[in-house]
Amino acid sequence: MYDGKHKFLFFTVGRQNWLTFIEDDLENYIGQGGSKVRFVNGDYGDGKTHFMSVIRHLAMEKRFAVSFVVLTREVPIHKFETVYQKIVRQLQGDFQGIGIRNMLASWLEKLDTTTVQVKTDDARKKRMALSEEFRNIQGMDINFANALAALVNNRFDPEVFEDQEKQDADHEVLLHWFEGGKVTKRELKPFQIYEFLNKTNSKQFMNSLILFLRHIGHQELILLMDEMETVVAQSASIRNAAYENVRLLIDNSESSQYLHIFFSIIPDVLMSEKGFKSYDALWSRIRSIGESAKLNYRGVLVDIHQTPLKTEELVELGVCLRTLHGISYRWEPKEMVTDELMEQICSNQKRMGVISEVRLFIKYLIHILDMAEQGQSSQDLDMDREMVETRRKMEAEKIEQKQPSWDN
Repeated sequence: MYDGKHKFLFFTVGRQNWLTFIEDDLENYIGQGGSKVRFVNGDYGDGKTHFMSVIRHLAMEKRFAVSFVVLTREVPIHKFETVYQKIVRQLQGDFQGIGIRNMLASWLEKLDTTTVQVKTDDARKKRMALSEEFRNIQGMDINFANALAALVNNRFDPEVFEDQEKQDADHEVLLHWFEGGKVTKRELKPFQIYEFLNKTNSKQFMNSLILFLRHIGHQELILLMDEMETVVAQSASIRNAAYENVRLLIDNSESSQYLHIFFSIIPDVLMSEKGFKSYDALWSRIRSIGESAKLNYRGVLVDIHQTPLKTEELVELGVCLRTLHGISYRWEPKEMVTDELMEQICSNQKRMGVISEVRLFIKYLIHILDMAEQGQSSQDLDMDREMVETRRKMEAEKIEQKQPSWDN
């Protein structure tokens, strides 16, 4: 359970309840074969991305495979096959590096080369048995299974070693296929692979990926999809395609296993007319998530917007930032940037009606620390004017984020 000792949680305050229940869910529901889709709801500046990064860290500590994907112009949720390509390239787990290439390389290294690589009938039979093992995994796509078998033969069959150039080329074709890249049917035919990634099979490929991750020792797959809110500014056709993919993921979670998906959203995605409610097939499944006035820490909605940090929690966060700033720039900031000064920053934010904006507090406090480290006293700062200017810059960033330019 969450005990506050994880070093990555140095800057995580005020989210203990959410983390406690999410961690328990990972261990005792998803890790036991369950599946779920959750939405992390927070406005710009509430700390959604950081919160999801904490989930990634906790999951990896528990030997779960994780992929953190930022939904952008190049990775739009309405094209799930493109999202799948990003998922496998961002994959992390019980192996060195990032991406499915590193995962597969680690797996091949761990195979018993003494029994599968030697040039004997027994070794050939073991390679064939391993291939059959992949194909017999319930729910495994036959193309995915055959690609795994081809990788084993490419790496361990002594006959392949006779043509090093061809071995290397075949190895690259297989890895490119696993990454969802375009490979010709002629290149794939020798490996008995008859499909490459497309819109139709992308979810089946992801299911096969989960099954293989389980096969090699990972507990489950955690997908973290950041900035889902960008879809609100898209055309109706793109929004509908995006919301349909979200609906399918929710529906698939009822029959999937060992999969937990988190989408970060802003309140507009739940409340605006261009949000989830604009697509009936999706809205009918999730309309209840924001209706209850009470927080449900095990529910589908992780509502950090409705659990803003209190003044004492912001000050606690500020103490962490002050400590790190002092270490980074080799100075002693405590006398110049006091706890009382941080409380004053909170009071100013409260007076402006923005006490919950964590990003504003962080940006402004770092500005004060920078100035103090350079010899400028906080008494020389016009705190109200400086904070208004900081918030103005943040509002400009928010407008830019809400108006993406990929309506095609």
